[in-house]
Amino acid sequence: MKKFRMPSAFTILFLIIIVIAVLTWIVPAGTYQYVDENATPLEPVPGTYEAIAQNPQGFWEVLRAPIEGFFNATDIIVFILVIGGFLGLVTDTGAIDSGIGSIVTRLSGRETIMIPILMCIFALGGTIFGMSEETIAFYVLVIPVFIAAGFDSITGFAVIFLGAGIGCLGSTVNPFATGIASGFAGISIGEGIVLRIILLVVTLIIGILFVMSYGKKVKADPSRSLVYHMKESNEQHFLSQKTEGSQAMTGKQKAILWVFAISFFIMVLGVIPWADKFGITIFEDFNKWVLGIPVLGTVLGHITPLGSWWFGDITILFLLSSFICGLIWRWKELRFIELFLNGAKDLLGVALIIGITRGIAVVMNDGGMTATILHWGEESLKSMGSVAFVDLSYLFFLLLSFLVPSSSGLAALAMPIMAPVADFASVGRDVIITAYASASGLVNLITPTSGVLMGALAIARVSYGVYLKWVWKFLLILFLLVLVILSLAVIL
Repeated sequence: MKKFRMPSAFTILFLIIIVIAVLTWIVPAGTYQYVDENATPLEPVPGTYEAIAQNPQGFWEVLRAPIEGFFNATDIIVFILVIGGFLGLVTDTGAIDSGIGSIVTRLSGRETIMIPILMCIFALGGTIFGMSEETIAFYVLVIPVFIAAGFDSITGFAVIFLGAGIGCLGSTVNPFATGIASGFAGISIGEGIVLRIILLVVTLIIGILFVMSYGKKVKADPSRSLVYHMKESNEQHFLSQKTEGSQAMTGKQKAILWVFAISFFIMVLGVIPWADKFGITIFEDFNKWVLGIPVLGTVLGHITPLGSWWFGDITILFLLSSFICGLIWRWKELRFIELFLNGAKDLLGVALIIGITRGIAVVMNDGGMTATILHWGEESLKSMGSVAFVDLSYLFFLLLSFLVPSSSGLAALAMPIMAPVADFASVGRDVIITAYASASGLVNLITPTSGVLMGALAIARVSYGVYLKWVWKFLLILFLLVLVILSLAVIL
C-alpha cells in the first residue's frame, strides 16, 4: 500500500477554485454598496447587502480564473520576482554567510552568549525577508561549535531554527508574508508594524530564555540532553567534520551587507504612513525641497515621498539596490543577468501561487459569492465582539496554515475575504494580517510537511518525535502568548 502524500500547494489551490466554482451554483449571489466604487480594495457599506441573479461559474471560468488572478496581482508578482533577483545577487557574494560565520568565529569560547546573539540575527532575517531555506547552510557551521562547547545538537539546531522561525512568526516587513497579505488587504505594509514589533520582541525573548535554559542544563549535566544516547556518536560525527570557520569578510562583502541592510531600512521608512497616520510630514517636505532644486529635480523625476510607497516604489528600490550591488561586486554583465534571473526563478513558484490564489477571489467575485459570504459574516458578527473575532480568526489561520503550507499562498487566499469581514467586526485589517502571520509562523515551527524543519532535523541528527517532545511546551506558550497579544491589540 502506497504511503499517502500531501498534494502540492498548486494542486490544493486549484482544487479550491473548482470547489468554489461548484458552490457558485448553490450559494446565493449578492452585492454590496461600496464606500468608493473606484477604490482598491472595495470597502463594503454595512447593511447594504442585496441579492442578485445567480451567476454560476463553469469550466471556462475555472481555467480563466488563475489568468485573471495574475492580471489582478501584477504589482505584487513583479515585486516578488525583483526581490528574488536582488536576494540571488546578495547570496552569490556570500556576504550574509560570511557575516554570520565571522560572528560565530569571534564568539568561539563564549558560546552561551552566542545563543541570544545568533537567535536575534536569525530572527531579523526571518522578520525582514522571511529567512527560512537560507538557514540550511548554517546548521553544519553552528552545530559543531555548540557540541564542542559542551552543548548538544538540539541547542545548535534550535538557535537557528527557532530564531528564524520566531522572526517569521513576528513578520514585521517580511515581503513574502506581511507584504503580500497587506497588498491583498489593501493597506500599507507599515500599518500594524508596532504591534508586530511588540509580538516579535516578546516571543523572541521567550524563545531565547527557553533555548538558554535547556542549553545550560545540558552543559551542566550532559545526561539531561534528549539526545544523550547519541553523545559520543554526535561528537565523532560533527567534530570530525568541523570547519575551521569562515574567512574574514572582505571589504566588498561588507559593502554588500550595507546595501542589503539600508535597502530594507528604506523600505520600512517608505511603507510606514508617516503623514496620513502620524501627521509627520518631514519626508514629504524633504521630497518637495529636493525636487524643487533646478535641474536636479528634473533629473531625479517624480519620486514618491517616503511614507507613501506601494509595491511599485518598493520594486524600484530593490531594482536600484541590485544595480548598486552589481557596481560593487563587478560581475560581468551576463553573469549579473544570470544571477538576477536565477534569483527571480527561485521565487517563480511563489508568483504562480499568488496568481492561482487570486483566481479563487476572481471566481467568488464573478459568481457573486464574496458579497454573500461577507453578508453572512456581518450577520454573525453582530453578536460577536472584536476580541472573539480576532481570536477565532487566529485559530482559523492556524487550521488553514496546515492545509496551505505556503505563507504567500495563504495570504493571497484568505485576505480578500478576511480583511473586509474584519471591517464589520471593527477590527483593523493590520491586526488580521498579524493574526495570519503569527499563525503561519507558529505552524511552520511544527508541521512535518516543512522541508526546512525536516531537513534541519536530519542535519542535526534529531528525530521528529524527539523534537516534538522537546518543543511542545514552548509552542503552547507561544500560542497562548500570541492569543493574548492579539486580544489586547483590539482592546487597547
